[in-house]
Amino acid sequence: MIFHHLGRLPKTEKGGMTPARVARCRKEKRTLVWKGASHGILVYANTEPVGWCQYGPKEELPRIDAGTLYRKLAIDHDRQRLWRITCFWVDRKHRNRGVASTALGAILESIKRKGGGLVEAYPAKVKGFPADWMGTWSMFRKEGFEIVAPYGASNVLVRRTV
Repeated sequence: MIFHHLGRLPKTEKGGMTPARVARCRKEKRTLVWKGASHGILVYANTEPVGWCQYGPKEELPRIDAGTLYRKLAIDHDRQRLWRITCFWVDRKHRNRGVASTALGAILESIKRKGGGLVEAYPAKVKGFPADWMGTWSMFRKEGFEIVAPYGASNVLVRRTV
């Protein structure tokens, strides 16, 4: 997903994803991947891809900093390298089978291999949307994350050091 990679969207681009915008985002994402400026984890069941999760250092995912909710929190980063876990996708046939948890574990291991730092995410406290895209608080709690602050009506900002 290119959404978190972009800075503030021009007013003309707010709203839905038009076919032209989808094509542009795919092209931009492909460019980021080839440059090594986009991180993600794929989860397979045998040879079939069944899940995906996007993560990366703060510099790769600047749009979060521009969000009203995030700016209001005025959270200190303790001068550690800050990593963000921004979204999950799990094939409908494979939901509720631990695919997102597997991706989360792989992300934490990948961040550790890259030198570690402070890791934050924005999971939901309830099942369904937005948990389908952001992960659940219980999944992050099992991996040692702690709640830092509420993040909207149904999400929380969580962090842990790796």
